[in-house]
Amino acid sequence: MPNSDLKRVDAKAVALDAEALAARFRDVRGRTTALAAPLSPEDCAVQSMEDASPTKWHLAHTTWFFETFVLEGSEPEYRVFDDSFRVLFNSYYNAVGEQHPRPRRGMLTRPALSEVLRYRESVDAALLRQLEAGSFSTESLGVVELGLHHEQQHQELILTDVLHLLSCNPQRPAYRDDLEPSPAREPIPSVWHRGAEGIQSIGHPGVGFGFDNEGPRHKVLVAPHEVASRLVSNAEYLEFMEDGGYERPELWLSEGWTHRQREGWEAPLYWERNEESWQAFGLAGLQGVIPSEPVVHVSFFEADAYARWSGARLPLESEWELAAREPGPQDNLLDIGRLHPVAAPSRAGAGPLQLFGDAWEWTGSPYHAYPGYRPNPGALGEYNGKFMSNQYVLRGGSCVTPLGHIRASYRNFFPGHARWQWSGLRLARDA
Repeated sequence: MPNSDLKRVDAKAVALDAEALAARFRDVRGRTTALAAPLSPEDCAVQSMEDASPTKWHLAHTTWFFETFVLEGSEPEYRVFDDSFRVLFNSYYNAVGEQHPRPRRGMLTRPALSEVLRYRESVDAALLRQLEAGSFSTESLGVVELGLHHEQQHQELILTDVLHLLSCNPQRPAYRDDLEPSPAREPIPSVWHRGAEGIQSIGHPGVGFGFDNEGPRHKVLVAPHEVASRLVSNAEYLEFMEDGGYERPELWLSEGWTHRQREGWEAPLYWERNEESWQAFGLAGLQGVIPSEPVVHVSFFEADAYARWSGARLPLESEWELAAREPGPQDNLLDIGRLHPVAAPSRAGAGPLQLFGDAWEWTGSPYHAYPGYRPNPGALGEYNGKFMSNQYVLRGGSCVTPLGHIRASYRNFFPGHARWQWSGLRLARDA
C-alpha cells in the first residue's frame, strides 16, 4: 500500500476515534451536569471540609482541564473564557501556574453557578466543534480521553462531597427523595476462596485506556492465600464495635490509634446512635443500618483494626487484582442509580462477590510506583505520580463509581485516615 494510502487509513481511524469520543464526551459531560441538578445554588457553593470541594468547583475544574490541556494547545485562535479561571480552578498542577488554596474553595461565591454552567457550555461547544471536524491530533484525542476519565473521577467526588456537606446540615436533607430502597437480601455466610499464587502478572494489559499508575504490567511473587467471598457487613462490624474494638489499642496501628483518639471515632462515619438502634446518613437521608449491607465510610485504620480483631488481614492489591475479572452492568455502580451499597447476592458455587461496586476496598498495600513506572511528560505527569507517598491503595469502585471508568487494574488511593469515601473492606488470610 502506498504511503499516501496509509495516511488516509490513519486519518480515517483518527476520525472514527474522534466520532466515538464526541459521543462519549456528550454523555460524560451531561451526566456531571445531571448529578448537580438536584442541588440548589447554595448547595453547590459550600465546602464542608478541607478534603472536599464545592460542586460548583468540580463543574468548573473539569471544564478547566479540557480548556487548559486540549483547547489552548490545539486551537491557535482559541480565547480562554476568563483569565481568572486559570488560578481559581487549577487543582494541583504546579507546572501550569498558581492555584487558589484548596481549603478556601468554598469562599468562591463568584463566579456564580450560572456563570460556571455557561463556562461549561462554551468549552463544550469549542471542543465538540473540533472533535466533529476531525482536527485534533492523535495526541490531543488521548488527552480528551484522559479528561473524560478525570471527569468521571469528579462525578464520584461530587457525590462523596455532597454527602459530607448534607450530613453537616441539622435537617439531614436527602440529596434526592426518589432514591429506591435497597433490595431485601438475607445475609449470606462469608467463605474463603483460594487465590492464585506463585509468579503472576498484574497491572494494566496495555489495551484500552489506563492511568499511568496502573502500569507497567509486571511480575509479582504471590504467597499462598485466601480471599473472603464478600465484603464485611454492618452486622459483622457491629460485633467488632460491641467487643470494644474502638477501645482496644492493641488492635490498632499507632497512627490509627492517634486519629481514633483525637477525632473520637466510635463508629463508621455518618453512623448515629438513637435510643434503640444505629442509623446511618446516606444520599437518601438518615435511615436505619441494615445488618446485611457492607459497612462503608471506614478508614484504612479502622479496616485494619477490624481485620486484626477477626484474626485475618486486608488483601494485598496483587491478591485482589488476581481475584477480579472485569465489571459488568450487574455490579452496583453509579449506572445502577441506587447510590447506596447493597448486600451481597447469593450465588451458589460462585467465586468472590462484590469485587466491583458497593464499596471501595482497602488493601494492605501502600500506594507506590510499579517497577519501571515513568510519569507522563509535562504538567499531566503530575496527575498521579507525585502522590505516591503516605497513601494506601483501594480497589474495585463503589456505588457511585461509573461503570465505564473502573477496571481490574484501577488503583485508587487515599491517606489512611480518609473516611468520607464509600470505603469498606474484604478480608484475606495466609494459607
